[in-house]
Amino acid sequence: MFGRKKIYSDEPKVTKDNVIDILREALVEHRRNREQVDYLYWYYRGKQPIYQRIKQVRDEICNKIVENRAFEIVSFKAGFLCGEPIQYVNRGEREDIGEEVRRLNDYMVLCNKAAKDKKLVTWKYICGTGYRAVFANKEWINTPSPDVAPFDYYVLDPRNTFVVYYSGPEEYPLMGITYVKKHDESTSYSVYVDGYYYEITDSNGKYAIAHEEARPRKNIPIIEDPLNESQLGAFEPAVPLLDAINTIQSNRVDGIEQFIQALTIFTNCDVNPDDIQKMRESGFIALHSASDRNNVGVDILSKELDQTQTQTLIDYLHQTILDIVGMPNRNGGLSTSDTGSAVIMRDGWETAEAMARSDRLLMEVAERQFIAQVLGILRETVGTKLSVSDVDPKFTHRRGYENIQARAQALQMLIGCGMDKADALVQVGIGTDPLDLAKRMRSTTEQVGGGASA
Repeated sequence: MFGRKKIYSDEPKVTKDNVIDILREALVEHRRNREQVDYLYWYYRGKQPIYQRIKQVRDEICNKIVENRAFEIVSFKAGFLCGEPIQYVNRGEREDIGEEVRRLNDYMVLCNKAAKDKKLVTWKYICGTGYRAVFANKEWINTPSPDVAPFDYYVLDPRNTFVVYYSGPEEYPLMGITYVKKHDESTSYSVYVDGYYYEITDSNGKYAIAHEEARPRKNIPIIEDPLNESQLGAFEPAVPLLDAINTIQSNRVDGIEQFIQALTIFTNCDVNPDDIQKMRESGFIALHSASDRNNVGVDILSKELDQTQTQTLIDYLHQTILDIVGMPNRNGGLSTSDTGSAVIMRDGWETAEAMARSDRLLMEVAERQFIAQVLGILRETVGTKLSVSDVDPKFTHRRGYENIQARAQALQMLIGCGMDKADALVQVGIGTDPLDLAKRMRSTTEQVGGGASA
């Protein structure tokens, strides 16, 4: 597996006449992606190739040990990137939209966006891509309420969802599809295109449009959110090494068990041939020497596995996996006199931060598409004067109190050099909303200055 493949169509526009043909063509590529996504999902759950292990010698001792590092990698990265809710802040200098931005954040709380973002990011780190969908909330439309958001936000299963793009240089999305298998083995596809919705059924390979309707909003509510350009999962490049660790650990336990259940050897002893198989099953072996019949003995056949060399190999594989996926190690190093910054660099936390920033770049693209659709729904329901350019998503995956003294000193130096407070706050990475924080800093400064002069 080398990542998921983006799905294209040569048709520049989807209509009722060609929607089924485009869907059938896209399903060929989607099914390949789906098979890989399903494999990675169950690998993350612990269903790994070691369970198919076959041992040729002493097959009665065949341990199958899963050291599920894939789960550890996904859990760490998802928590590191989205352990705190994504906050929307005022991107420009407009002071009249502060209340609008706060209301937008309130709506995100009402629709449980933080928890759903965590689910979305988990899918992305498992299989390299995720899908989200935004719809107008029918409950709110029927009965407007301040306790319910005017929109619904869903995270869709990548095994049953995909987006088709135009194959031209623009690569704009043509349609978003999600589907379900029914009890009668038929499949129902929900197909969203620009301004239309089609429900297409597949019964034994016969496709038909079961329902169609015009949609008031000219958009595709299903948004693809890839982790990277190749749509590789977080642990996918390290799968061979993860399998190797499972194999070594299984052999390691086999070695211990075989040492405990060592075979007993009878040398030049008369043994009833009918009992040899029973003795073999019980851990006995009978040997006869043609040259020395007087050499009679009973011994234990045992050879203990070198655990030190085995652990060295496992440590190497584990460290290599951490290097590939960009996770920090927790061995603490050998020095006890390192500064805080040196520990962050040495133990790989800076690498983890750099990879999280890289993951965040593509997610910001999907976030802005999400914001555009949310704002479109808000304009049609409660009304809003926000535009996409007014809102900036802020990820708080790095806590602001790390190296706080050095940051505060850098902030003071930059402000002393004449830099605007908001720009200085952005540079040193303090706070999730630099504009709001700078405004409050100015207000505090004016109050302190006014009191002093009075």
